[in-house]
Amino acid sequence: MARDEQLKERYNQVVVKLSERFTDGDTGAMDLDSIIYLVGIQELGQLDKTFKKDEKMNLMHIAICRLLEPFGYYQYDYDDPDGWPHYKVIEQLPTLKAGEQQILMKDAIVQYFLEKGLIQ
Repeated sequence: MARDEQLKERYNQVVVKLSERFTDGDTGAMDLDSIIYLVGIQELGQLDKTFKKDEKMNLMHIAICRLLEPFGYYQYDYDDPDGWPHYKVIEQLPTLKAGEQQILMKDAIVQYFLEKGLIQ
């Protein structure tokens, strides 16, 4: 199977699994930003909290750092006193077109959920 096809198939597996869990199976409601947000909540570990708008942005930042960590762009640094993880930049992200950014993030999401055992 070609790499692009495998990525598409695995990403769809992630969307279906998360949709079953969070949107009653409505895969249309589970877009890239929603998945990134869920990864941020997972990484923070404060699952029962309601977040303010600025905290939601910070959750997405945490998720992006965590998702791109295996690619060598970020490295976990420490948790602050409130339990929020902080990352340091290891390598600047290359300049990517919108479609390329989306592919990178989908690949990172697939790798994350493979690591977590949600998909195979």
